[in-house]
Amino acid sequence: MSALSPVVVRDLSVSFRDTTALSGIDLVAQPGRRIGLVGENGTGKSTLLRAVAGRLPASARVSGTVEAPPDRVLLGQEPPFRDDRTIGEVLAATLRPLREAVSLVEELAGDLHDDAGRAAYAAALEYAVDHDAWDADRRAQVAAHELGLSAMEPERRVGTLSGGERTRLALATVMTTRPACLLLDEPTNHLDDQAIEVLTRFLLDLPGVVLLSSHDRVLLDDACTDLVDLDPTAYGTDGQGGRRFGGGWSDYVAAREDARRRWEESYAAQQDELDRLRAATRIGTSAIAHNRGPTDNDKFIYKFKGAKVESTLARRKKDAYRRLEAAEREQVRKPPRQLSFSHGLAAQSGPGRLVQLRDLVVPGRLRLEGLDIEAGEHLLVTGPNGSGKSTLLGVLAGRIVPASGTVSVGGRVAELAQDVVFAEPSRRAADLYADAVAGLDGAPSLRELGLVHPRDHQRPVGSLSVGQRRRLGLAVAVARAPDLMLLDEPTNHLSPALAGEIEEALGVSPGAVVLASHDRWLRRRWAGGVHAMG
Repeated sequence: MSALSPVVVRDLSVSFRDTTALSGIDLVAQPGRRIGLVGENGTGKSTLLRAVAGRLPASARVSGTVEAPPDRVLLGQEPPFRDDRTIGEVLAATLRPLREAVSLVEELAGDLHDDAGRAAYAAALEYAVDHDAWDADRRAQVAAHELGLSAMEPERRVGTLSGGERTRLALATVMTTRPACLLLDEPTNHLDDQAIEVLTRFLLDLPGVVLLSSHDRVLLDDACTDLVDLDPTAYGTDGQGGRRFGGGWSDYVAAREDARRRWEESYAAQQDELDRLRAATRIGTSAIAHNRGPTDNDKFIYKFKGAKVESTLARRKKDAYRRLEAAEREQVRKPPRQLSFSHGLAAQSGPGRLVQLRDLVVPGRLRLEGLDIEAGEHLLVTGPNGSGKSTLLGVLAGRIVPASGTVSVGGRVAELAQDVVFAEPSRRAADLYADAVAGLDGAPSLRELGLVHPRDHQRPVGSLSVGQRRRLGLAVAVARAPDLMLLDEPTNHLSPALAGEIEEALGVSPGAVVLASHDRWLRRRWAGGVHAMG
């Protein structure tokens, strides 16, 4: 398999213990194609990326085949660098194989006397050319500069970096190596606009295969040539039963809604036809010889005609059964109930000021002269990585105590932090939610909120995906009916469809909401106030 080869997945199924993560997945991704994986949380996007990368755990049960270039890189939701490594060590390790590739080409160029020597030289040259190895050092410098790493001390250890800084360091490594197959799991999490623009330009220029899972609808529009939905309608993403859609997110939304409508209409029409055929199998002789009783003079004729009626009845029933069996065999499955979140994010409270901050200082993280938030106000907090957005929300939630300044927060407060952690991962989602809302008057049930799929209610929290845990965390926060809702990157790890529903809920929520987000789609449509940090 040459360096720039396709990714070919055939009938892939993956399960963990009693959970099926993927079932019967087929996918072909040619070099130059940038394929976005979409679908609700828990449909197997991260599992598919790990399968292509060859990084599934030994406990996974796998069937089917995966073919992928040997030169492939997976950037998961947590960049794969040890905390004790320095920035300089990471970048040096990235450059080392490319420098070695150039040296190998130069070494083999002097040994072209036989077929073996020429073949080795050709293979080494192909690798070096595909990865533009001669330009690697310059690319590393450009990537470090564009991603803001050049201003950091090379001796700084990875463990001291923020989430956004770690992600940028990981992106710098792939921008330097230019792998033949790049696998990205939520690559824009923790990134600011500038870093996302750098990533997008890099993806558009990469000649190999790109498979990415992302909640970032702008990235899906700007970078992807195709989308593959792991949770499609019965008519698929292409209207013909397939999972693949040629185009970006904006076009796909309309196509998916149309496919869902046709699925529901076809299912309803088929159910009507099945009811009619079932009724036909129960037909009696009266429907064939209606109100035709015998007279004293023609009992023999009636008996003869009655036999013909019975024969006709049997033939009609047999035909109805045949058609019923065919209809039942060919019917589309019932459209599953869609997760739909339409609950308010915060409750309406009386008029007045909920938040007043003055001369706030959290050393090394936040300095803020003042901030006031009124009841019912919706405020978007923006700013680059490290500007203090998450710290501000932590202060409002009471998790972070400032070194100086005054903080006044009134009413009931609920928070969705970036990292949702549950202390007892072995507990079931439904039980944890029930405990969290115990004693709250009028708290909705977990099913009513439409954030966590019913099939996941009885699963241990530790077995849920990152996105599913964030759904559960949001459900707990919403159920408290807070006067002030704090949302830190609420669309991270969530499906694009649910992200859209949260945005709609923001628009109609009567309570106060403070939201920190890098989500460009959300920010472009924001109608409330904005507070820029940094």
